[in-house]
Amino acid sequence: MLQVNDRAPDFELPTADMDMVRLADYAGKRNLVLYFYPKDDTPGCTMEAMEFSELVDEFAARDTVVLGVSRDTCISHASFRDKYGLTIELVADVDGEACEAYGVMQKKQVNGQERMGIQRSTFIIDKDGIIRHAIYGVTPKGHAREVLALLDEL
Repeated sequence: MLQVNDRAPDFELPTADMDMVRLADYAGKRNLVLYFYPKDDTPGCTMEAMEFSELVDEFAARDTVVLGVSRDTCISHASFRDKYGLTIELVADVDGEACEAYGVMQKKQVNGQERMGIQRSTFIIDKDGIIRHAIYGVTPKGHAREVLALLDEL
């Protein structure tokens, strides 16, 4: 698991519009909230994405970009974004490399079978690429506001 003051692992992932984004794109320019969620268009994930979207201007006022990451495809992300009018960027980690690098893959019990899945987690990364907050096991309701409060402490 990543810790506060660790260097954030680099990534290169496609957005819902198939544009590539990398951690390095924000270096020296903006803070980054990188939040990992299990699945597009599910109740908790929808709530979390909508709350981040509602506060996108407040994040921008703090020189911060929000990226949501799941293992869904770009097409799934685009459909999810359009269905709910999401204003944050969603990126596809289909092969799970970023999920592994950030330590968010966990064993879960699903229908009596054990399998790997994303543990809802959020990382606040400063302009120097350093993790300032690493939050594992996130509860979606109210999380976006909590992240804003943590950004105010930077």
